[in-house]
Amino acid sequence: MATSTYKTIANDDVTNTRTLLHEAIPLTGTIVSGTYYVESSNTQTNIKRYAHGMFESVYDYPYLSSSANHIFDVTVGYSNRSHLSSSANNTNSEKIQIYNEMAQVLVGYDQTGSIRRFDQDGNFADGGTKLDEVFFLNYARLLTKDEIKKGSYTIQLFPSGTVTGSADGTWSPTTFGDYGAADSYKTNSPAGEYGLVRRGNSTGQIFGLVYYQAGVVALSASIFAGAPGFGPRGGLGSGDNPFPGVDACITGSTITSSCEGFRNRWEDNNFNNTTELNSTIYFCRAEHNEFNYSSNPTYVTASKIRVKNQALDQPVSYVTTIGLYSQNNELLAVAKLSEPNKKTATNEITYRVRLDY
Repeated sequence: MATSTYKTIANDDVTNTRTLLHEAIPLTGTIVSGTYYVESSNTQTNIKRYAHGMFESVYDYPYLSSSANHIFDVTVGYSNRSHLSSSANNTNSEKIQIYNEMAQVLVGYDQTGSIRRFDQDGNFADGGTKLDEVFFLNYARLLTKDEIKKGSYTIQLFPSGTVTGSADGTWSPTTFGDYGAADSYKTNSPAGEYGLVRRGNSTGQIFGLVYYQAGVVALSASIFAGAPGFGPRGGLGSGDNPFPGVDACITGSTITSSCEGFRNRWEDNNFNNTTELNSTIYFCRAEHNEFNYSSNPTYVTASKIRVKNQALDQPVSYVTTIGLYSQNNELLAVAKLSEPNKKTATNEITYRVRLDY
């Protein structure tokens, strides 16, 4: 028979675990660049534009709908050391500010206190190729959860001349991804871990960086270098598009127009998010001489235990609930059993209580 209402859980009866849960996230080009397009007004009702013109927000439904979910923001910027940088450019200072803002957060500062530029391979010490003209995709926390799963990110875009279309009206997108990043990601970013976005496979040319915990992807504008017709809607296969290429669009148009051109080259995007589930497991042990009696008033009637048939029978109880208490006997958590468990002086039971957070 139990001598106390409470039982102290020993340190050896407590363990901690971590579980990573993943969810597949597909973002098709029909959502990003076509499904909700209204030709009469040349607008998309699931694309939210702002008066400041610094970025666009993409939703899975028309953003005025109560069921709409924010998917990601897209913007573009370049370094003041870029060959595109010129005071004569449209919104030149804003594009430099966007690049510097993203670089401060994702790349950080060098030993002189200057903002580092995005480095193509992440090895800043070797003075390698820099990404000076960049499209930024800021994914919503709703999609990325705790982080983007390493090695799962792919995006299909129309970057080359084949986007103008073949005789049968088909196009050939190119796939970019963080191939092999699960084993070769970088850690020298103030924003956490990041991987290299390559074309085609793990040995392909590097065109960007994916920051896993931040949920941000930085893609070089060189993906579209030399491709005709980059610009707002109509850029796919439009021979008379006023923008001859990505450089002309970035320098001669607003940030919004460049973002539209990027979205119109979007074919598909897939990645897995990650939810980190931390758990503490308590092994609650009911020995043979413990918890065989209930303090519930209905356990007795006329001073007799209801579950006893004979006076000499041992007490019997049914376990339905387990409570976890603080040192001051304050109830902190409750675990409910799916069905009552019979507890007698002839058996011992160990309950595994898992507390997730």
